[in-house]
Amino acid sequence: MLKRLLIVAALVLSQPLLAASNAPWGSSIDLDIEYSKQKVVYDTAVKTVEALTSVLDRASYLSVLNGADPFDNKIVIVLHGNEIDYFAIKNYPKYKDLMTRAQSLTVGGTIEFRMCKVAAQGHGYQPKDIHGFVAMVPMGDAEIVRLQHEGYSYMR
Repeated sequence: MLKRLLIVAALVLSQPLLAASNAPWGSSIDLDIEYSKQKVVYDTAVKTVEALTSVLDRASYLSVLNGADPFDNKIVIVLHGNEIDYFAIKNYPKYKDLMTRAQSLTVGGTIEFRMCKVAAQGHGYQPKDIHGFVAMVPMGDAEIVRLQHEGYSYMR
């Protein structure tokens, strides 16, 4: 009983210290995890350059974490939103830096871009109007479902 009383007293006395702290739950721990053999499909329909840049950053970092091995890892970015305009050849001067970055991610074969043909047509584009590092698929949603059936994990 005395032991319990001492424990309770210690907890009560430590409460003001924890409450006054900016870190009442302590600090985060850093888990050392290695990733490999991941297949991921990014469902991408964004409205701003910043949002597409965020997708590119996340896909690039995931590729690096997985060793950027095109045999064991695959990342497919399916485009079917307003970002389609960024990939139009006619808009290259305006989005040159963004497109150079996107194309550079495809060089190692780990990351691919696929664009919804229906969505592209809705924006007034045919395959000939889109940069050559992007493959056209009949429908973005159907491609995302197909890839999930092939074992790809869904990311938004």
